[in-house]
Amino acid sequence: MVFTALTMVLTPGPNMIYLTSRSISQGRRAGLISLAGTGLGFIIYMLMTNLGLAVVFVAVPWLFIGLKVAGVAYLAHLAWQALRPSGRGVFDVRDLSRDSTGRLFRMGLTTNLLNPKAAIMYLTVIPQFIDPQRGHPLLQGLVLGLLQIAVSLVVNALIVMAAGAIASFLARRPSWATWQRRTTGVLLGTVALLLAGEVPDRARI
Repeated sequence: MVFTALTMVLTPGPNMIYLTSRSISQGRRAGLISLAGTGLGFIIYMLMTNLGLAVVFVAVPWLFIGLKVAGVAYLAHLAWQALRPSGRGVFDVRDLSRDSTGRLFRMGLTTNLLNPKAAIMYLTVIPQFIDPQRGHPLLQGLVLGLLQIAVSLVVNALIVMAAGAIASFLARRPSWATWQRRTTGVLLGTVALLLAGEVPDRARI
């Protein structure tokens, strides 16, 4: 479970891109405040899933399908932004407006709630690790969810703290920055293709 959570968080996505951009443009404090909002988003997903509210996606399948299609489209857009000749990488410096503490928190929360990776983690990945023979499924789901949140927050906090240094390092080495951008684009495109392959299967259920 820890390896799966680590793989998911290390794959560039909306959360990483937003947190990195905010940290570079407004400082580590802004990045950590945004990360707090992201953490709340994970808690909301965890509670929804384990308390059974996610059954709505089963009762109304097109909602889940729509979420996945939107997620695929967004990831494909991010991949194109990174791969196109004039594209930018995760650690490229961006000119963003300076936001208040409240707005930083809300943006972190919103970014995560709209993040297809978070939805997929709680709706399809974590349930695979629950074994009814090992105890109450609800308790297992909460423990696994908290484990995933801990891994995500620690890794993203390290990224936030190092974002400025990494951006400066890449700025002095254009060729490294280009390969970083291309790698990010390929990873995002791969995730988008994998998710796109699952949409028809879900639609036939």
